[in-house]
Amino acid sequence: MKRTKLLLDILIVILGNFLYAAGVAFFILPSGLITGGTTGIAISINHLIGLPVSYLVFGFNITMFVLGFIVLGKNFALTTLVSTFCYPFALEVLQKLAGGFRVTDDILLCTLFGGICIGTAIAIVIRAGASTGGMDIPPLIINKYTRISVSVSLYVFDCVILALQAAFSDKEKILYGIVLVLVYSIVLDKLLMFGTNKMQLKIVSDKSEEIKGVIISEIDRGVTLLHGRTGYLEKETDILLSVVSNRELYKVEKLVHQIDKDAFVMISRVSEVRGRGFSEGKQYLVK
Repeated sequence: MKRTKLLLDILIVILGNFLYAAGVAFFILPSGLITGGTTGIAISINHLIGLPVSYLVFGFNITMFVLGFIVLGKNFALTTLVSTFCYPFALEVLQKLAGGFRVTDDILLCTLFGGICIGTAIAIVIRAGASTGGMDIPPLIINKYTRISVSVSLYVFDCVILALQAAFSDKEKILYGIVLVLVYSIVLDKLLMFGTNKMQLKIVSDKSEEIKGVIISEIDRGVTLLHGRTGYLEKETDILLSVVSNRELYKVEKLVHQIDKDAFVMISRVSEVRGRGFSEGKQYLVK
């Protein structure tokens, strides 16, 4: 079972790296866009000395991999091993297959779809429990020895890399490059949160026992009873706390108001839930 999961994770990481390479090979490089990360550094050096972008990415990834292994340890190195070799290989293969082929000449479409490919690719790799390597590593090293957060360091590095490319790019390309970074950052954030958002319900009702029973039996979700007291009448009451999926929310509301039309229901979105029934399988206990 563990071997199957490991193999599946490796295949997902490979898929993510090929998608990243596709975004670069089919949208970013043909349109002359600037970008952040390892690819941005490679584009800058390519402009100066003419070495292929894929070779420069490979050299930089190997350097960062060795540095990460020394500073962050072998466990971290293992999670970046596949990406270190796979991305430059995929980029070289796709560039040769493309052979100068352009999906579109519209630079705005290249910016949007390049950003979507990169953001989706990074999200796939991260959700598989791996790292894309390259420019992910310096911010992690800085974070280890200082209190500077990884996200802040990453944004600073991206800004510096964009500034390097701005020296040989026209104003329009610089603006599109900034849009590209924003697009893949937004896509990454959204996809990392995808499927983890849940709805938290707090229900105040005189019929809390009935409502609790329905949520457990009809929705198959757990309920926690919080003891409280109303502010105006100072009446002792139970407050039901439960977490459900977005799809289950409407059904829960309908059932609650069928039992008690005057029930006070508070709904809030939570970004992630861990524990039985969500990040772990459900466990049924006999009373």
